[in-house]
Amino acid sequence: MLSLFTGAQRQPKDPNEELKRGQRLQHAKEMFYSGRLPVVTTPAMKGRRIKKVIGLVHGRGYDAECALLSLAASAMEIGGDAIIGYQEAVAFPPDGSKSFSCYGTAVVLEKAGASKPGRRGVTH
Repeated sequence: MLSLFTGAQRQPKDPNEELKRGQRLQHAKEMFYSGRLPVVTTPAMKGRRIKKVIGLVHGRGYDAECALLSLAASAMEIGGDAIIGYQEAVAFPPDGSKSFSCYGTAVVLEKAGASKPGRRGVTH
């Protein structure tokens, strides 16, 4: 009966879990700030052709940077090299804290200069 109130027994956390998460966010930070993982609010990227749309990604955190880096890491984990349609929101729970969330669409871009002559596509 006690398990109804306390939940199921939890497995011990993997001691490497936090280390992996930190490395994941650090790699995302390096990619984003170096410009190798562009994030835009528009549905396309000026001068770049979208090769493949992968899907929706999201990130959450207690500050805007952590939420954005979590979003970037999620996009890279599924093979994206850019995020389009970026949106963000801030929630204010009753406990007085702030929670940031953001989402966008992970995409794969064609390599710069790789477009084929005579081929039509969406570029802006």
